[in-house]
Amino acid sequence: MEPILSVKNLGVRYGGSAEWAVRGVSFDLGRERLGIVGESGSGKSTVGRAILRLLPGAEVTADRMRFEELDLLDIPERRMLKVRGARMSMILQDPKFSLNPIERCGDQIAEAYRTHVRATKRKARAKTLEMLEAVQIREPERVYDLYPHEVSGGMGQRVMIAMMLMTDPDLVIADEPTSALDVTVRLEVLRILDGLVRERGIGLVMISHDLNLVRNFCDRVLIMYAGQVVEVLDARDLDQATHPYTQGLIAAQPRIGGDRGPLPVLQRRDSWVEGAA
Repeated sequence: MEPILSVKNLGVRYGGSAEWAVRGVSFDLGRERLGIVGESGSGKSTVGRAILRLLPGAEVTADRMRFEELDLLDIPERRMLKVRGARMSMILQDPKFSLNPIERCGDQIAEAYRTHVRATKRKARAKTLEMLEAVQIREPERVYDLYPHEVSGGMGQRVMIAMMLMTDPDLVIADEPTSALDVTVRLEVLRILDGLVRERGIGLVMISHDLNLVRNFCDRVLIMYAGQVVEVLDARDLDQATHPYTQGLIAAQPRIGGDRGPLPVLQRRDSWVEGAA
């Protein structure tokens, strides 16, 4: 089966800088859950935004960056506007900063739908209520008329998920979608995403710094360090990682009932960066 997304040798740098924020990133994505993990600044979010062409002013290069039948390197921006949000979408990490504070939640979802699908306001409202139910929001008609500041963090994230999935995309990039949520709500949101991936057969890229999350939720994991992918493995085999950076991340996790001594400090090596002297 052909992959939904194929990326080979992706590189990104900002503002004409001599340093590449991302370099040499390659992977294929099928109808699966792919985790991209690494510390802050490792290039995880940059990869996601580069795929969606959301890096104005940045230099993006690749040998291949293909989404289904589309060459994302050559497609004009006018056509990309019709693809982004319709066939591929991105769930951002904090609804407080992603939702319009002066527009009702339901109206924002309906607007996203009507941007890509020809529909009357009545049909868009009905579709929005249906999607709010799909992400397990009780009393969807009441929530439709609420403003973002009137909903909880967990409910706001579900509103974001509903908005991004309204058009039945084939690819969803979720950038830390549960980082602002408490543990109970986090599990509910992950269960919703898991169900939607399985039922709709979409490809999901989960960007996270949480190793336990990707171990239990994803099918495969890419480990990024200093803008490069240093290891790729099945999520269930994360504890068998061989790269010292991945091993260091795992060792630095606190464990319930484990040793109460200081956590190991990651000892970085220049050799981890390709081309380092």
